[in-house]
Amino acid sequence: MSSTPSSIKTHSLISDFKEITKMRLSISVVFSSLTGYLLGVDVIDIKTLILLSIGGYFMVGASNAFNQIIEKDLDVLMDRTKNRPIPAGRMSVNTAFIIASIFTLLGIIVLYVINPRTAMFGAISIFIYTCVYTPLKTKTPLSVFVGAIPGAIPFMLGWVAATNNFGIEPGVLFMWQFFWQFPHFWAIGWFLFDDYKKGGFFMLPTGKRDKGTAVQIIMYTVWTIIISIVPAFGFTGKLFLSPLAAIVVFLFGLVMLYYAILLFKKMTALAAKQLMLASVSYITLIQIIYVLDKFLR
Repeated sequence: MSSTPSSIKTHSLISDFKEITKMRLSISVVFSSLTGYLLGVDVIDIKTLILLSIGGYFMVGASNAFNQIIEKDLDVLMDRTKNRPIPAGRMSVNTAFIIASIFTLLGIIVLYVINPRTAMFGAISIFIYTCVYTPLKTKTPLSVFVGAIPGAIPFMLGWVAATNNFGIEPGVLFMWQFFWQFPHFWAIGWFLFDDYKKGGFFMLPTGKRDKGTAVQIIMYTVWTIIISIVPAFGFTGKLFLSPLAAIVVFLFGLVMLYYAILLFKKMTALAAKQLMLASVSYITLIQIIYVLDKFLR
């Protein structure tokens, strides 16, 4: 049986909605926020978990929609992005702006219900991502540094949602995810270098796929590993990691470091893609280990 025009249109609308809000990315960010919440909370509150999930998705979805509005003329130049709803002509800028605006408003309201600090950090994240990071992407490689700030907020946001407090614990969570983003996004910038170049984006620290960039990827990977085991030494407040968990976390970090060194040796797009995949697996597994270590010890 063939699909009816209305069902095809409905599928297209749903697909475009997923694309404009970058659903998969948004869900992964929400996962990070929920992990931070579980690490900070004493007694799990299902209502707060649901609010954090919904509010977090709204905030990330809004940032992604605003980003695609701003970059619509550049997205059409790149193979990776030319089929997005706006450059492909399936969604108007006005429609995307309405979605982004509604998501921003609802996100702040939902996070405010949890507590004002959570809403504040969510709003800061949207502002930096949209108004600072996005315009800088075509100007300077330092855009990755700026983009790492809103990218690291969700993990910290979860802790703030749980405790209504900002201290050393969410600060460590922020720093860990902050440093992790450099090898992750530079790996993406490496294997998509030619496509990014079409859009005029400067993502790599040296502007080139060279040894200088590869060395910096290794350096930031090392910093990520160091920060990941800091809670095991007992001076990060309520954020604590048992010795066994710290060893496991460290070993997973070495796996990521292996792929960073492999990129330095091979200098290929394939090696960069392997590092990107390793970095995604690393951040997910380590967050799970942190949570399991808290509730099982």
